[in-house]
Order: sequence, then structure tokens, then C-alpha cells
Amino acid sequence: MPGSAPISCLGPWPKDVGVIALELYFPSQYVDQAELEQFDGVSAGKYTIGLGQDRMGFCSDREDINSLCLTVVQRLMDRNGLSYDSIGRLEVGTETIIDKSKSVKTVLMQLFEDSGNTDVEGIDTTNACYGGTAALFNAVNWVESSSWDGRYALVVAGDIAVYATGSARPTGGAGAVAMLVGPNAPFAFERGLRGTHMQHAYDFYKPDMVSEYPVVDGKLSIECYLSALDRCYSVYRNKIHAQWQREGSEKHFSLEDFGFLVFHSPYCKLVQKSLARLMLNDFLNHPSPNTETGPFVGLDAFRDVKPEETYFDRDVEKAFMKASAELFEKKTKSSLLISNQNGNMYTPSVYGCLASIIAEHTPSELAGQRVGVFSYGSGFAATLYSLRITQDHTPGSSLDKLVSSLSDLRLRLDSRTKVSPAVFSERMKLREETHHLASYIPQGSVEDLFPGTWYLTRVDDKHRREYARRPLDDDLPASRQIYEQRHVIPDPRVTLNCLI
Repeated sequence: MPGSAPISCLGPWPKDVGVIALELYFPSQYVDQAELEQFDGVSAGKYTIGLGQDRMGFCSDREDINSLCLTVVQRLMDRNGLSYDSIGRLEVGTETIIDKSKSVKTVLMQLFEDSGNTDVEGIDTTNACYGGTAALFNAVNWVESSSWDGRYALVVAGDIAVYATGSARPTGGAGAVAMLVGPNAPFAFERGLRGTHMQHAYDFYKPDMVSEYPVVDGKLSIECYLSALDRCYSVYRNKIHAQWQREGSEKHFSLEDFGFLVFHSPYCKLVQKSLARLMLNDFLNHPSPNTETGPFVGLDAFRDVKPEETYFDRDVEKAFMKASAELFEKKTKSSLLISNQNGNMYTPSVYGCLASIIAEHTPSELAGQRVGVFSYGSGFAATLYSLRITQDHTPGSSLDKLVSSLSDLRLRLDSRTKVSPAVFSERMKLREETHHLASYIPQGSVEDLFPGTWYLTRVDDKHRREYARRPLDDDLPASRQIYEQRHVIPDPRVTLNCLI
């Protein structure tokens, strides 16, 4: 079978399974959050300082979840010189549901038609913002299983985050991430190091089948997020301690053992608070913290607090945000580029943060680091896991290629078009009125889209959706041709050796 490795060649465990390549797509238009503050009549700084958001990307009626995912998959495949028959699993994580039966994955299969490859496992996975992580875990588990045939897995996370007019609207955004998963990855999963917490709550949910808008209990949602973070960190810490003890080490794990930390980012300020929350956990779990010098200086008054009573304790929050400020600058701040400039993308959010870390550092700065990843989805489901970055940062290495592929991220963001809040509001109203209609022709301009973007051409009277791709235009300036760069990744059928 094309793409398969000989069964006799496959050992018990592929080595360093993880993320080999990553592509990110966001819309070509955005609204400025400072201007949106004025338009909404709220105090200056409410969105830009209070939420930590500067710009918010959004989609016209020309784009939907299918088009976003078509765009990001084709760009990943094209930019990395991959053949479609090298993919053996494709899974999509999304909460943007436009059909209660047909999956986004089946729509993406039209990209595979010319290759003749229909032997592609995987389907859609849904639970709020956690679906992308569940899809990624499924892909990793497939590569590490007896079902693996030697080909790559492809994971897609995409969403359009929109809210009704009001206080939640500035926490929207849109985008998609595609990740190529396989062995010998520059970002490899650390085996056995996942801390997961699952619980029932109605903090954020979408019960109205004809509306894109969620029902949100803002205070409960923050409490669920922070409580899940506490639980996941505790489980992760216990697992890594157990590993270390088996290796003969009695070392105590702390935030210092992460080179970088990325979080699901509904808005940037919550991420900063989350890092402070983990420092609180380190402080409370340390057998004898030094409050005279070092990171815990002056925190002795909080030694006996109970975590479950501190979710909205301003004194605790302020003290530990101050105490963790240096750690935030060093380990997390650079992850917020996409979140700050494009907003919350739901399932791709945490992977946009991972992409930002890669884009904002050199291969030598990344090499050998452990990256902590906290993924959260309302309802609620959460996991804290870690990736270990390869030590090899030489020119032409897999890490060098991955960093190079995302080095133009700021250029991509700067090449977008700013739209006034009034126009943004009009386009949101149009989406609200038309996203569920049959016999609909989108009104948005195709010329406003980035070259190479897939878009919706029509919805017929049976709700069947048709798409086209905006051609790449050689006459456009370089800033609009950002996706034509190629970073060739070898076909796994050529590079796969006997695995031991």
C-alpha cells in the first residue's frame, strides 16, 4: 500500500512523536480594539488593558469553518512540499458546527482527490476549545499504535469565534492551525506527562442550533478555567515526580523546569493571571519556601490560603502576578503575539500561542527546551502536557525548517487590512442573519482575501456549500504573497527506517 512501512520494520515505539510542521491561517481583515472601545462607548483601556487585546481578526460571509480549514491544510501541504498520499490520518478539532452530520474532515478530502488517496483515518472532534487538543492526542496515539502504517498524521484546529453585541464581543477572533504529526519531530511529546481534568459545568455552551453565538457565564467560566489549571498542574507534577523517582532523582518540580509555557488564551490578561496561578501552586506545594529572597519573597502572608477560595481574591492575584512578572516575560509573553493581534480562535488558540513562541525565537533559543501546554475547553475539559524541543538546531535541521516557516508571522499580521468598527459591526450583523441560510450567495469581496484563500461561493437550496480558491497573484507585493515560501519536508516513505 502506498505510504506504508514494512510491518517487519516497525518496532514497538516510534521515536520522538510530535509536531513536525505547523501552519497558521487568520483572516485578512481586523478591527482595532482601541477604536472598538470608542465605538462601543466603554472606558478607554477596557479591551486593550483590561483584556490585553490590541486587534481582533474576523471573517466576512465569504469564509466559514470549511473554507478556513481548506486554506490552512493546502498551505501546510504546499509550503512543505508534501504529497497528499503521505497522509494516513486527518482529524479536525472544531466547535464551529455548520452541519450536524457531515464533518469538516470529509470536506477537506476534496484536496486529496487528485492524489487518489482515500485511505485516511480520523474524523471531527468537538468540545468547545479542547477539540484541537483531543484531535492532536488522537493523532499522536495513532502514530504510536499498532494501527500506524508509516504515514504522517495531519491535525487541523479551526474556529470562528463570534459573540452577540455586548461585553463578550471583543473576545472574539477567527483562524485555523494545521499540524503535521509523526516521528523524529522537533517538538516531541514527553511520554506519560499529561495531566487531565474533566468535569460537568455550564460555563460556556451553544444550545441554539441556528445561532453562532454562545451562552456564557463569565464568572463561572473563569472559575472553571482556573480550577482546571490547578488540577491539571497537580496531576502533571505528580507524574513527572514519579518519573524522576524511578530514575533515582528526588528533585522537586516547579515552573522553572519549563523553558516556555503556553496557555489557551480567551484573552491575554487571563494568560498572565494563569501563570501567576501556577506560581501560587508552586508556593503552596513547596515544603519550605524561602520568603526572604527569591521569587517567593514577601509572600508569607499567603502560606495558608486554600486555592479553591482564591479564584477571585484580588490580593492573591496581585501578589502573585507581581511575583511571577519575570517568569511571564521570560517564558510566556512571546506566546501572545497571535492572541493579542488576532483574538481568540477557540480550538487553535493554544496552538497559535505555540506558533508565536516558535516565530519569536531562534532555533538555538528553542533547542532542548521543555514547553508546557495548557489546553482548556468549556463544559469542561482540560489537559496540561509538555513537548520537548530537539537539541539539533543546525541549519537545515527539522527545527530550523519549522522556525523558518513561521518567521514571517509578524509580516502576515501586518499585511492585513484594518476595518472600522462600524463596518465590522455591519459584517457581524450580516453573518448573524445569513450564516444558516440556504440558497445564499455571499456578499463579501473575494479581493479582500489573502491570495490562495479558499472561500464560499454559494449555498444551494439543499444547504450544500460550494467553494473556490482565490488564485495566487504574482503581481501582488511580497507582503501579500507570504504563503508561497516552501520548506520541503521529506516523504515519510523515504525517511522511515526501522524503529527501535
